[in-house]
Amino acid sequence: MRAFVSKEVAGGEKRVAAVPATVEKMVKAGVEVSVEPGAGLAAGFADAEYREAGAEVDAGSLERADVVLKVQAPLRLDNRHELDRLPEGAALIALGLRPRTDAELSHKLRERRITALSLDLIPRIARAQDMDVLSSMANIAGYKSVLLAANALGKFFPMLMTAAGTVLPAKVFVLGAGVAGLQAIATARRLGALVTGFDIRPAVKEQVESLGARFVAVAAEEQAEDTKGYAKEVSADAARKERELVAEELKASDVCITTALVPEKRAPLLVTGEMVKAMRTGSVIVDLAAEQGGNCELTEPGKEIVRHGVRILGPVNLVSSMAFQASQLYARNVLNFLLHLYDRQGRKIAVDGGDEIVKACLVARGGELAQPD
Repeated sequence: MRAFVSKEVAGGEKRVAAVPATVEKMVKAGVEVSVEPGAGLAAGFADAEYREAGAEVDAGSLERADVVLKVQAPLRLDNRHELDRLPEGAALIALGLRPRTDAELSHKLRERRITALSLDLIPRIARAQDMDVLSSMANIAGYKSVLLAANALGKFFPMLMTAAGTVLPAKVFVLGAGVAGLQAIATARRLGALVTGFDIRPAVKEQVESLGARFVAVAAEEQAEDTKGYAKEVSADAARKERELVAEELKASDVCITTALVPEKRAPLLVTGEMVKAMRTGSVIVDLAAEQGGNCELTEPGKEIVRHGVRILGPVNLVSSMAFQASQLYARNVLNFLLHLYDRQGRKIAVDGGDEIVKACLVARGGELAQPD
């Protein structure tokens, strides 16, 4: 089997789908690996390192690839779509492959008869944990969000005892206690802040408190998570009670980090403009849901703005700002997924549509789309 590691072309994307350490493991498993020149440079991995790991560094190798490894979904560049470069019938492993909502991607996948597998659709089951890209990237985003907040706040996070008196610790409010939220809580606590965590799922209370934070939630009157363990949309009445609770907590907070996402849907609106107006002057909001519409009504994706005296950050692709380790983690997930597909005896990729993991990720195969409308 021949695998090709593509250089990312999306603006601001510094990650790479394979690093020298994972290339070495692929080669030992019997996979022939080729890397596009410069593919890892933005993440801190030189072409020479890939060669030492056993890979060929050659853009022309794409023409012979059985499987192409990427981070971002293929894009149109000038007059040519990235998928036009792939050999007909090849497999593509990447993030964000949504042919049902991208007409050109849909057409190209069918035209080129590409087998496309979207890693962000990995199911949340025990045997897929080492392939869980969303959790790997969410950990990084949660950590980095606190550093952004600390830099923007203009106050100390920890309590300080000085000759001039005591400096009280910053109060950090984290909305959403998934992987990103829990990492944000842990990081803010390590910096010495007083932290409060909020989530619509009562089951995460113990996790939040184990990190030294206070947990707040409305009384559970309905199921707030789906069968995969992700948060789901709640009723209008439950949403109203949540907003009231969030509004009260925000008034007393120096920093709010929002992480709430509902898969395949717009991010839930948790912080309204009126709530922001009631916050302390100089407070900070870091909206990790900016790319999916934002948890804060005033968030502008990709921008840092000030509204009602509150600094609001809407970072996009935040994990790319830590490209070295983000690439390491992503590449390990890719490696585990690729080896899950790899038929070692036949030395080829074997896409088993009956496998629970493969079925969840498979979006196109043999000229047809695989996911339901």
